[in-house]
Amino acid sequence: MAKGFYISKNMGLAGLLMGAVAVVIIIALAAVYDKEKTKNQNKPVDGVAMLTTASPTTSSTLSTPKDPWEHYRLPDSLSPVSYNITLWPRLVVNASTGLYIFTGQSAVVFQCKKDTDLIVIHCNKLNLTLLNGHHARLTGLDGATAPTVKTSWLQVKTEYLVIQLNGKLTAGKSYRLSTDFQGELADDLKGFYRSEYTEDGGKKVVATSQMQATFARKAFPCFDEPAMKAVFHITLIHQRGTVALSNGRDVDGTEVTMTRFEPTKRMSTYLLAFIVSDFDHITGSIENNNVRIWARRKAIAEGHGNYALNVTGPMLNFFERYYNASYPLSKSDQIALPDFNAGAMENWGLITYRETALLYDPAISSVGNKERVLTVVAHELAHMWFGNLVTLRWWNDLWLNEGFASYVEYLGADYAEPTWNIKEQTILNDVHKVFAVDALASSHPLSRKEEEVNQPDEISEMFNTISYSKVLYVLEHLLQQGSLCSRTSPTSYLNEFAFNNTVYSDLWDHLQKAVLTTPGMSLPHTVHDIMNRWILQMGFPVVTIDTATGHITQKHFLLDPDSVVDRPSPYNYTWLVPIKWMKGGVEREQHWLLQETGISNATGSEWVLANLNVSGYYRVNYDMDNWERLLNQLTTDHTVIPLINRAQIVDDAFNLIIYYQVPSVLILYITRYLSQERDYIPWESALRNLNYYILMFDRGQAYGVLQGYLKMQITPLFEYFRTITVDWTRVPTGHNDQYNQINAISFACRMGVERCRVLTSDWFREWMLNPDHNPIHPNLKTTVYCNAIAAGGVAEWDFAWQMFKNATVATEAAKLRSSLACTKVPWLLNRYLDYSLDPAKIRKQDCTSTINYIAGNVVGMPLAWDFIRARWNYIYTEYGGGSFSFSNLINGVTRRFSTEFELKQLKQFKEDNARVGFGSGTLALEQAIERTTANIKWVAENQEPVMKWLANECT
Repeated sequence: MAKGFYISKNMGLAGLLMGAVAVVIIIALAAVYDKEKTKNQNKPVDGVAMLTTASPTTSSTLSTPKDPWEHYRLPDSLSPVSYNITLWPRLVVNASTGLYIFTGQSAVVFQCKKDTDLIVIHCNKLNLTLLNGHHARLTGLDGATAPTVKTSWLQVKTEYLVIQLNGKLTAGKSYRLSTDFQGELADDLKGFYRSEYTEDGGKKVVATSQMQATFARKAFPCFDEPAMKAVFHITLIHQRGTVALSNGRDVDGTEVTMTRFEPTKRMSTYLLAFIVSDFDHITGSIENNNVRIWARRKAIAEGHGNYALNVTGPMLNFFERYYNASYPLSKSDQIALPDFNAGAMENWGLITYRETALLYDPAISSVGNKERVLTVVAHELAHMWFGNLVTLRWWNDLWLNEGFASYVEYLGADYAEPTWNIKEQTILNDVHKVFAVDALASSHPLSRKEEEVNQPDEISEMFNTISYSKVLYVLEHLLQQGSLCSRTSPTSYLNEFAFNNTVYSDLWDHLQKAVLTTPGMSLPHTVHDIMNRWILQMGFPVVTIDTATGHITQKHFLLDPDSVVDRPSPYNYTWLVPIKWMKGGVEREQHWLLQETGISNATGSEWVLANLNVSGYYRVNYDMDNWERLLNQLTTDHTVIPLINRAQIVDDAFNLIIYYQVPSVLILYITRYLSQERDYIPWESALRNLNYYILMFDRGQAYGVLQGYLKMQITPLFEYFRTITVDWTRVPTGHNDQYNQINAISFACRMGVERCRVLTSDWFREWMLNPDHNPIHPNLKTTVYCNAIAAGGVAEWDFAWQMFKNATVATEAAKLRSSLACTKVPWLLNRYLDYSLDPAKIRKQDCTSTINYIAGNVVGMPLAWDFIRARWNYIYTEYGGGSFSFSNLINGVTRRFSTEFELKQLKQFKEDNARVGFGSGTLALEQAIERTTANIKWVAENQEPVMKWLANECT
């Protein structure tokens, strides 16, 4: 619990003054900040207008912005040094306005870098109290004389407070800018916001925060760019009986109404966090640092934070050794929030999570829930060094933060749970996922030009699969001996740039230094030459091997080879590709491919397999003779081929069909071997790719024969797990076997295996008869709920809805929420769509994923599409602005699109809503159009031969 003190007389007077100010200006608080659009970029939003002085006249043309306040990037004339911030969130509704509010005071000390008569600082949706007739008070420090304020205004479009001075600030001098302000503690999941939950029969309110990427400005006026690092002195005023948390340790007292925190390290605004709640916690330790898990009191009392606490200490120890650097802070708090838009956020010393990403109940949660806690905690802890201690300079290099953390999260998770073989899953969770996006002509490089990433929505777009997942394999496997250089180069990189910012080339410098100083390590080119090809141009190659001649070539892989790539490449879309390969089951010498290279040719029955253990970020195509030899090996003894490569052969073959490199029936021949496969990784790869066939065919005549064939392939796996679990009474012991049991039941039910339908319906019916006793194993709940609801009717749906409303564990609620979308009853799906926009029924954080679940249902897809088109303006206004996951809505609803009519609708949707906009989903919309075009072409080319092959197999 945070320590503090009873308020002294002076402090109490200060608090009363803030309260008095709040009363005076409270009526000015806007209830509709997020709902109103300004017609003039200089016209303040409602509620701020009465506090705003006139702004200078600006040009009405749409030409390049001329004035500094018209740009989305801050001028380079000022640099923050420190902030002193006091915030007072009110956890009860204000009687006058009907709103939850917070009041605050901020004093930022900054140094002038260039003489200027202008102060530009971020400020968004805050009511600023007039101080001597202006929005802020300026004071000179250390003998500097501060010029008086000429005029000040709020620039709504670019989210600035602009202060025009009567004289100039002097380069090299320091100044203090003080502001008093008030904001709404809204439920919009951004900045300083409100989260609500019910416990012990009553509603409780949490004041919490989410600053990434551009929301700190919504909590207090600040220089809200990652390179504008400063030291933060935070004080929180809060009602007695609540606890206050921030990035540092509290420094005073016990039971408090005001809590002061130790000054932070030099850090970026987006990593700030402050929370007021009545949560409880459990405590552990790592050397001299406290490790605490915070959550709702009931969740802590029932032990739901224990697993996260148990793995946090070992992983922090691992990362300290891996980085060869001590944990930079004095404590590590992790907190589970009822409402949180992202999965988790790496705030320095106070990491925030969705409840599903931090809390684990072994009686209710599944093995997947447990693994999610493990990997998310590992990812966020990895950020404490890579991202927080050393930070990207600008958001165009987001992968510097997220890509490296995504890589080392697997190392930390593997250390904490070594028997899970979790690193094997990178091929499924990262490589295959990013391949799907990076194969589009509308993809983007890992590092974009700074001028391409300016506005908040453009920044939000960068939080995508490419930024998170692509660099894993590019870094680790391109360098091959990465384990040698990656253990030394991050240490030197972190040491040199601690508490500062970097660009990607700084990392290359340290990797190159590690290569040169590591005995026995050599590369055919410099790290810069190798890596720049992978991060400065989008996409990846398909490597083609002619095993008769040994000839190897590469070509830019595109989902639709006829699509036009508008983005020029400095390297003409060629890469330095590491070719690890085997012939006849024996590993051979590695090659590097730039233009052309060669290997020894294959003879007789020898097969060649490249990208051994998926050691590079590329696809592989072979001559047909070698494909046939690989198919023969899979059907005779598939275990001779490494596990990871079995998954990759399936994924490459599926996508090469789409790419028109190989006959469409090849992949169907490959799926024959699946009846013998028992391992999770290849099966999961196959199911994800077969899902594309299902999406393309499940509304047409081809689906019947496809379902019949896949039913034959999945039945042996279903029966295998029925046998080893003794008729479903036990759970497989292996981590991945538990996942594959879920696959066996889920896909068998989906393909119409009658035993599966009866099994799931009986389990669900047993639960309906005794709601207090759920007989379904946590691992199987999602698939059982979904299939039983799909096979049932209104009674099953209403029962599940009631269980959802009664659920007190977030993972259980999430399973029920997704499964409610499985019904085949249209009016129930339409009702559920309406529920998705009602925060009293579906939390705002879950709105878009709920609509996507419904769109995943073949019956629900057209309903969801009509729904978002009819309500786009409202959905975008309420849920779209700045949301990292908003692009998932467009991708999810359109993933089945494969007809000219749907393409026409999609283009019309883009045209109709151009004025409203698509925010962080703008790129996703372009990708949906591109993907739909490719789908139309694929169906036209492949439906007839696929149907013919399937019909022959099923007779």
